[in-house]
Amino acid sequence: MEIALKLAGQAFNGIQLNFLRFLIGGLFLLPFAIRALKKQHFRLTSRDLALFLITGFSCVVISMTFYQLAVESDQASTVAVLFSCNPIFALIFSYLILHERLSRTNLIAVLISLIGLVIIVNPAHLTRPLGMTLALTSAVTFGLYSIISRWGSMHRHFNGLTMTSLTFLAGAAELAVFMGISHVPAINNLLIARPALRIFAAVPFIQGITPQTFLLLAYICIGVTAGGFGFYFLAMETADVSTASLVFFIKPALAPLMAMFMLQERISLLTWSGIGVIVLGSIIMFIGNRFAEQDNAMQYKGEFSKLNRQPGTPSEFQRKLAQNHQNLANKKQPKENLSK
Repeated sequence: MEIALKLAGQAFNGIQLNFLRFLIGGLFLLPFAIRALKKQHFRLTSRDLALFLITGFSCVVISMTFYQLAVESDQASTVAVLFSCNPIFALIFSYLILHERLSRTNLIAVLISLIGLVIIVNPAHLTRPLGMTLALTSAVTFGLYSIISRWGSMHRHFNGLTMTSLTFLAGAAELAVFMGISHVPAINNLLIARPALRIFAAVPFIQGITPQTFLLLAYICIGVTAGGFGFYFLAMETADVSTASLVFFIKPALAPLMAMFMLQERISLLTWSGIGVIVLGSIIMFIGNRFAEQDNAMQYKGEFSKLNRQPGTPSEFQRKLAQNHQNLANKKQPKENLSK
């Protein structure tokens, strides 16, 4: 993804590219979202719209804008590795916002990954502080978006494609408002007067779309954005969270290699060391989550078998199963910090 965005940044304004990829990506996923809503006989309310405005703002307007600017300011390989740490920040936010306990495995993974981040950033010898700051801000805010989106899905029962499509469209609409404001003469002149803010001045909507750039733009909007996010959430629904999260564990190792061959980027030994540490933390997190999911599944299956042998109507059986499952979760909670 970073390589395609880096190439497209030569033909499009970074803010414009962010707007186009999420507008077209959201529209591409919209039929799947509508079908899911009809299947659930679900009607959107003003609270749902408020939720999508919040997730769209945190994901598209904030996180992905910083992400695009980071790709343009720093090496694609470095941005890819730093952004891949967003599950680490999501874990921290889940602890702070949802009050979910961190297992020992996840806590170790967080600490190791943070060490890897420090090695890559190398505070003693910062060479590109702007790009790294933008990339880390993007990863942190995307982790926050993940938790907000998860909370919304749990409380409103949206599936992954619905949540993604409507988040994309809401974020693109919000970004379009800011792009329109950037054309106001007074604001445009104010932004142009400051070199660091010129990218936000008079942001175009369709400029740069030509036969030569069409295929690359289509790949970014449909393949990378709609396909990447869509398949990720489909993997979560058909498999499990650990399997779906493999993308963030493979990316730190794969993205630098692709950047080396396709963009001829030179990666320092220190950066490779930091990548290795982050991959180690990711592996620990993956293994810990995998074992936790298997343990929960086995215990739930055991409760199911035990209740299945007890007499009662189907409704009574379901009620007992739900009650036992809740009791099991409450029983495990005090010990969760010491698990795995």
